[in-house]
Amino acid sequence: MTIRVGGLTPLSTTDWPGMLAAVVFCQGCPWRCGYCHNPDLIPAQGRDEIPWEDVVTFLHRRRGLLDGVVFSGGEPTLQAALPDAMREARSLGFKVGLHTGGMYPKKLDAVLPLVDWVGLDVKAPFADYPRITGVEGSGIRALAGLQRVVESGVDHEIRTTVHPALLDDAEVVGLARDLAGRGVRRYVVQAFRSQGCGDAELCLRATRDRPLQQVGDEVSGLFEDFRVRA
Repeated sequence: MTIRVGGLTPLSTTDWPGMLAAVVFCQGCPWRCGYCHNPDLIPAQGRDEIPWEDVVTFLHRRRGLLDGVVFSGGEPTLQAALPDAMREARSLGFKVGLHTGGMYPKKLDAVLPLVDWVGLDVKAPFADYPRITGVEGSGIRALAGLQRVVESGVDHEIRTTVHPALLDDAEVVGLARDLAGRGVRRYVVQAFRSQGCGDAELCLRATRDRPLQQVGDEVSGLFEDFRVRA
């Protein structure tokens, strides 16, 4: 069994802060977040999948030129073949990063020893997750995933995408305080971007009443490292 790859970015300077990385986009996601900017990756089977063997061939050519490989999605931990793919990338000399929503805590346990960095998306206050993901019980699983990452000792970044029609400013502030209380030390809030989003209504309702940076200023002191990405 090999990992199903829905896309590949040969070089990124933003998907793993401070690193030059290739990004492997894993096919499939169990959630249906309206603002998703990779909706083609949601189905378990993609229309234009890239054979993993082709990705490995590409990585061989990039040895010494890239710092790492980020497994993104979709949701990478959905796939049972993820640990083997990570080991293969590591065997080629690359550091390994992971983007995840944390919805499979037990699978996180299996891959956290294989990664050097995790970018974990926290969608909303955990009790309100179904409003964003469309899946009941998703907040309980996401909270368990967050706890796994925070307690793992693996370098990580927790981040929240803020759409003003889905998370108002008070909810963002409340979520930040909750995360700080749960041991989060590095937190990023990032503005919704319409690129790739398939929900026309959300794209039309994305105007903010005040800059996201002003919201960030209210909570920045809660964290060792806090950033706003506009």
